[in-house]
Amino acid sequence: MPLHVPPAPAPALRSVLAALGSPTAVREARTPALRSAQGPLSPEHPLPVHVLGIAPGDLAPATRLAAWRFQIRSTERAVAAADTMLTADGWTFSHFFEGPYIASTELALRQAEGMSGPYQPRLLSIPDLYMLALWLHGDPTADASCGAPGPDDVLVPLSPAPPGFAAHRPHRAADLLPVITTRITPGPGPLLGSPAPA
Repeated sequence: MPLHVPPAPAPALRSVLAALGSPTAVREARTPALRSAQGPLSPEHPLPVHVLGIAPGDLAPATRLAAWRFQIRSTERAVAAADTMLTADGWTFSHFFEGPYIASTELALRQAEGMSGPYQPRLLSIPDLYMLALWLHGDPTADASCGAPGPDDVLVPLSPAPPGFAAHRPHRAADLLPVITTRITPGPGPLLGSPAPA
């Protein structure tokens, strides 16, 4: 089933294209693969990046849109990514980067293409666990800039995944989010005057 990739805001795409066309921006990027790429570079697969967090007193995690991320493709593969951020003047280029999440995102998107059901792909960042997941939202027509994972949405941890999470294994959000919540929510700790554990 084809994925329904949401359109990125036009200013975000324009800012990435401008950065790719700027020799200074590419040369100063900490991305050797981008600087040494042969042939034209193009931004593809725009994905909204939502950050998941739990505020003190909240029972459920909340998300906020933090960026739009573009895979930067050379002739045969993605060599880097570009993030954009929302400023007072609208969406603008933030930075280029590379690393294992580039190939991992491509792999997860290919895997998702073979899944049944229509999905809108997004990225879910869980900073407290140093974790990034492909978030397959079950409503392909939803506004990609908002919302939280629904129970039947699918979350696919990307590689490298933190200990205890299998990379590239799809999970229903209803199954994975409680595990994530437990891992990032500190417990009450020992009571004062309690005996020390043996």
